[in-house]
Amino acid sequence: MSIRPTLESRLASLAPAHVRLVDESHMHSVPLGAESHWNLVIVSPSFDGQSLLARQRAVWAALGDDVRKRLHALTMKTMTPAEWQAAGGLVENVSPPCLGGSKAG
Repeated sequence: MSIRPTLESRLASLAPAHVRLVDESHMHSVPLGAESHWNLVIVSPSFDGQSLLARQRAVWAALGDDVRKRLHALTMKTMTPAEWQAAGGLVENVSPPCLGGSKAG
């Protein structure tokens, strides 16, 4: 069963104005369909006045322990609506290349 619907459902608790969730597992040395490496851009008014660390903690708390156990990596960009608007809605959230396993070479 895909983990995407669970991720989307849990992130909804943050009342996001925008969510971009990309499965990047295919870029890593994992079995086909692993869904273990994700890239997230999330924009929420709940991040207003929060530090970057507090925002990321809020994302992890929303996902919960059971989901965290299924993820190997989550790259995230957390923004307020004002930050999103200032960026013109165009935000690169580039994950670093995989350096492990057979894809390192």
